Amino acid sequence: MTLIAPALAQTTVTDATGRGVTLRDTSRIVSIGGAVTEILYALGHDKQIVGVDTTSLYPAQAMKEKANVGYMRQLSAEGVLGLNPSVMIAIAGAGPRETMNVLEAAKVPLVVIPDSYTEQGIVEKIALIGKVVGASARAACLATQVHDDIAALDKIRAGIKTPKRVLFMLSFINGRVMAAGRGTAADGIIRMAGAVNVFSEHEAYKQINDEAVIAARPDVIVTISRGGPAELSADVVFAQPALAVTPAAATKAFVSMDGLYLLGFGPRTARAARDLALTLYPDLKGAAPLPSEQANGKGACAE
Repeated sequence: MTLIAPALAQTTVTDATGRGVTLRDTSRIVSIGGAVTEILYALGHDKQIVGVDTTSLYPAQAMKEKANVGYMRQLSAEGVLGLNPSVMIAIAGAGPRETMNVLEAAKVPLVVIPDSYTEQGIVEKIALIGKVVGASARAACLATQVHDDIAALDKIRAGIKTPKRVLFMLSFINGRVMAAGRGTAADGIIRMAGAVNVFSEHEAYKQINDEAVIAARPDVIVTISRGGPAELSADVVFAQPALAVTPAAATKAFVSMDGLYLLGFGPRTARAARDLALTLYPDLKGAAPLPSEQANGKGACAE
């Protein structure tokens, strides 16, 4: 059975670049960015997706049932155009720019979705994607779920007495820690979890020398799980001389979480912040489930 997408009246949306993008057909979507794909599935518009990028890891079937167009920052124009898309919805930062220029020259409508790492930023993503696919009512439903989850998260955070000092570590590069500064998804999730980013005075991700790591005195090291030889473990991390003398090493305080779940800033982010908070602050373990977990949760706003 061939799915025929609902007719979409011509509409114009203003994307993250400030451009007005005119849309006439959303029956064949190339979705770039894990949060974009997750939101489209949550809105019940997964059948219109013909291609996704390699960060589209949730829900798991996305990478199984959709064509793979590669990593979001290394896209090939040929790979995208070969899917004959009617629209490309891409998270800010997708590229390279040369590829995006080719796609725009080919008259494929390109909607760039904002990617600010705040609670309001999640709602803005959902609203714009909902408008693009003609699902504003369902997007409002999903945004309400996110708002309710964040309100419940606020109550959980109110029980935090002494914020933990967190070093978010992306990797080791030439023996130095690549740490998250402000303006990153890691910084955003640390704040949402009621903790303090020890390198918030830095911008973006930056290599940090050993002296600065020692001086930062992190209580906890947080990273993302990757699997395979690139996986960071507590043993590997705390074997490094600079990290071995931190308060985090003294208590073996090390947290590794799924990357898209932790840093995606999509519909599940309040849950990820809650899970991180409960790990950082064990005395909060009695916190009630978030509203989206108590109700229908996944798919509740889809048709």
